[in-house]
Amino acid sequence: MGEQLIPGGIEPVDLRAALEERYLAYALSTITGRALPDARDGLKPVHRRLLYAMRQLRLDPGAGFKKSARVVGDVIGKYHPHGDQAVYDALVRLAQEFAARYPLVEGQGNFGNVDGDNPAAMRYTEARLTEVARLLLDGIDEDAVDFRETYDGEEREPIVLPGAFPNLLANGASGIAVGMATSIPPHNAAELCDAALYLIKHPGAGVDKLMEMVPGPDFPTGGVIVEDRAALREAYATGRGGVRLRARWEKEEQGRGTYVVVVTEIPYQVQKSRLIERIAELLQAKRLPLLEDVRDESTDDVRIVLEPRARTVDPALLMESLFKLTELETRFSFNMNVLSKGVTPTVMPLAALLREWLDHRRTVLLRRSRHRAGQIRHRLEVLGGYLVAYLNLDEVIRIIRHEDEPKAELMRAFRLTDLQAESILNMRLRNLRRLEETEIKSEHEALTGELSQIDALLGSEAKQWQTIGWEIGEVRKTFGPNTALGRRRTSFADAPAHDEKAIEHAMIEREPITVVVSAKGWIRAMKGHLADFSALSFKEGDALKTAFHAETTDRLLAFSTAGRFYTFAADKLPGARGHGEPLRLMADLADGEDIVTMFTHRPERKLLLVSTEGRGFVVSEGEVAANTRKGKQVLNVDGADEARICVAAAGDRVAIIGENRKLLIFPLDQVPEMPRGKGVRLQRYKEGGVADARIFDGKAGLTWIDSSGRTFARSLDELRDWQGDRAQAGRLPPTGFPRSNSFGTPPVPSG
Repeated sequence: MGEQLIPGGIEPVDLRAALEERYLAYALSTITGRALPDARDGLKPVHRRLLYAMRQLRLDPGAGFKKSARVVGDVIGKYHPHGDQAVYDALVRLAQEFAARYPLVEGQGNFGNVDGDNPAAMRYTEARLTEVARLLLDGIDEDAVDFRETYDGEEREPIVLPGAFPNLLANGASGIAVGMATSIPPHNAAELCDAALYLIKHPGAGVDKLMEMVPGPDFPTGGVIVEDRAALREAYATGRGGVRLRARWEKEEQGRGTYVVVVTEIPYQVQKSRLIERIAELLQAKRLPLLEDVRDESTDDVRIVLEPRARTVDPALLMESLFKLTELETRFSFNMNVLSKGVTPTVMPLAALLREWLDHRRTVLLRRSRHRAGQIRHRLEVLGGYLVAYLNLDEVIRIIRHEDEPKAELMRAFRLTDLQAESILNMRLRNLRRLEETEIKSEHEALTGELSQIDALLGSEAKQWQTIGWEIGEVRKTFGPNTALGRRRTSFADAPAHDEKAIEHAMIEREPITVVVSAKGWIRAMKGHLADFSALSFKEGDALKTAFHAETTDRLLAFSTAGRFYTFAADKLPGARGHGEPLRLMADLADGEDIVTMFTHRPERKLLLVSTEGRGFVVSEGEVAANTRKGKQVLNVDGADEARICVAAAGDRVAIIGENRKLLIFPLDQVPEMPRGKGVRLQRYKEGGVADARIFDGKAGLTWIDSSGRTFARSLDELRDWQGDRAQAGRLPPTGFPRSNSFGTPPVPSG
């Protein structure tokens, strides 16, 4: 497009280029200025600005509280031009003991609770900094970090905090940016300090060694981690993974053989009130047959009482059913995506995150040391001038009294610097007493010694790391395992091994049902095992496709003409009132896609799938179960071809008959087993397609049922003329084979 302005003041702009440029700017702003924490101090800009504003308001630990509205006002007015409610929400979270492992703000008033209730308005609550926040800010006035201008250029704010506390890993972080996200769980500060101290002495330490000191996350709400060590190691080695967290519970005897289960800690970020509502909903829906009642007896501590249906109920099995269905068990994802050096978004492993913090601490130490050295040199220069004045007091007084330009004369007479001369002229008369000279000499000597120590520190990397190690050791003492805030809250355990079927049965009341599927795809579940299907009624023009016995704890599989398998839970099928519901309401069947057959899922079984053109393969039934409404594509079909047959692969021979009434028998081992595909040619047809197929045991022979219900049986010897190899055409069937070209047996056994 042209660059010149056209009449009317309109500038033509290429839309694609403009969108790319502006969206990229927005994405970068979101990533660096909102969603991802800085690896050095573990803070996002809003949190950093909150702490700095509170420092400027002198809300230090031990000082008086100020209204939260005052803090929020300073933050949005000076540093963070965003909504006051968003800033207050950030302030509240920093003060919530159940949200932050090591709170950075101490709140006074209603700051919300673990039930998910909202905090009081900011005009009612008060806040000040905690000791952890003081550590993060320590040294900020000593040139420890760089500052930049605020959004309006009237103030200055720190780019990063000095960060004497391992805040990133200790408090964790979560956020969603554009195209990336972060999720870092909280950890125990004392364990992080131990790992950092080890990393100072052994810079190449591997993840296994560091995990001896940092075994896993430490959540503010406690709980029990049931993830195996290999999964945790993967998360710490790569920066990505996850951890399963369970509620802590105990069995409480009630006397006379009865008991209740008491939950004392719930997983991190789970709202207690919503959790109890969910358990109550499941109780009402009869999804928890082992549970009789749930009560919330919490005060300041969590106490959720679960009453079993009977004294014979296994408490561990009861809890396993609850872990499956409720947020008593959650999964916390690891995605340790941070801004390395405050600039580059990077997913970092544990060692790299600790190293980033340690390198930042060294930078802060060097900057503070140089700042202190500069202050000392300035003071020594002033003290040198004072000593000259005391040694030549009478002459100094004369120059000041009689000379027109005493400063220049002092500098000339005693070879003083500008600073020294200015300091002498600004000296108070009361400081001219004799004792002051002695004090100046003592101070000069002490500062000279301190300066030599700083110079030695700046010149030795070993001494620098020794000093950093001492600082980290002091933090560890403050938040050690014997302190109330520092003791580990989250423990580790192996998830108890329970049979999956036992857990499923514990979640569903096991009842016999009869599943009825009509030709037009309507399904219903009738209570009990019906023996006679002839009395079933259907909509006008509809009829029975298949019916089979099952139980409410079963999973059901439906095979469609598109070659897809759909999975259904038997306990969620519509009841027998009316004619049921269309399967299309329960699964996303495409237009023109119909159900071939439906049956009870048996993962240990194998199935033979055949399309209309006679192609097929064997598949393990355990691989075809679908997890979504869209089903799972297994048999690939295209054009006019569609899936036609699904039978159990129990035996060693395949019998297949086409619509041309040609029968072929061949060994099953000629059919490949595969998880998905189009399959191989089973029988060749000049016209038409497959009519029926079944797999049988060669020793027992082949059986079929005619239209009159009579059963015919033929041995392999009697069927010698029909035996051959896969993909042959076959020949007309033996006498007595039904004209329907069907073996007359159920397509898949139901049980």
